[in-house]
Amino acid sequence: MKLRKASAITGSLATLPLVLSACGGGDIAAEEKENESQVAAAGDCGELNMAVNPWVGFAADAYVVGHLAETELGCTVNYKDLKEEVSWQGFGTGEVDVVIEDWGHPDLEKLYFEDQGGDGSAVEMGPTGNVGIIGWYVAPWMAEEYPDITDWENLNDYADMFETPESGGKGQFLGADPSYVQFDEAIVANLGLDFQVVFSGSEAASIAAFEKAEANKTPLIGYFYEPQWFMSEVPLVKVNLPEFTDGCQDVAQDVACDYPETQLQKIVATEFAESGSPAVDLVSNFQWTNDDQNLVAKYISVDGMSAEEAAATWVEENPDKVEAWMS
Repeated sequence: MKLRKASAITGSLATLPLVLSACGGGDIAAEEKENESQVAAAGDCGELNMAVNPWVGFAADAYVVGHLAETELGCTVNYKDLKEEVSWQGFGTGEVDVVIEDWGHPDLEKLYFEDQGGDGSAVEMGPTGNVGIIGWYVAPWMAEEYPDITDWENLNDYADMFETPESGGKGQFLGADPSYVQFDEAIVANLGLDFQVVFSGSEAASIAAFEKAEANKTPLIGYFYEPQWFMSEVPLVKVNLPEFTDGCQDVAQDVACDYPETQLQKIVATEFAESGSPAVDLVSNFQWTNDDQNLVAKYISVDGMSAEEAAATWVEENPDKVEAWMS
């Protein structure tokens, strides 16, 4: 889904409370000066460059934070549709200030985190509150009809069922966007599975494929993840791969284990973190739940709201959470 770009909203005199003196009381000139200082303070945020990686959950995070940065702090927010690796490259050039949802990139941390020998252009800014779960999933009807299919050791028994014209005589495993964190080709090879990874190319294409597989009772196995609003519509069933252990994904070509549950993190440009911008505290304080993210993502993907409208709706409905972030 291509998200509509947000227009920049900056603080203006019309949106700030003006202090007016009663007749015969106070110094009008002093009060006007105070009003002017309030306007100037609202604009101190300047520009905030938010990466938007290509899945709707990320957009939900980014636009909620961006909406508050615009309306409460007077920032000019620039949303940039970028792949994950490209987003990190932007930290050092000033093109990206915030990656609001990182699923874990040890390779990029080594390049950009100073404490890991990188160039020091990026730092971690705490968890988003979301727990990320990546895995292999089948459509619900398949788990019900073939309950042992959720054990990876039985997958070769069903490989023929998953064959497609694109899978070269093997079972098809549906990958997602190839820029995502994924080790599926290595897992297939190292577990000796008779499958071929065929990439859907996007989150929307993967959702459409699983939706069709469930509706038509056709075989499908593939990469998917939570938080994701679609799980409440079609509760995909996770396949049990060999258990994740520390270090089992350190060498990409040797991976033969499941994905870990991941506490999703906020990554920001070091220059932004040290800038004194009021948006730094907002990004640092931002935390919410998988359910919060899924609701905003559903507003966008199902209810047809723009990302800006979805963010504004959620903010209006959750004043207590917003107040905690702004304090």
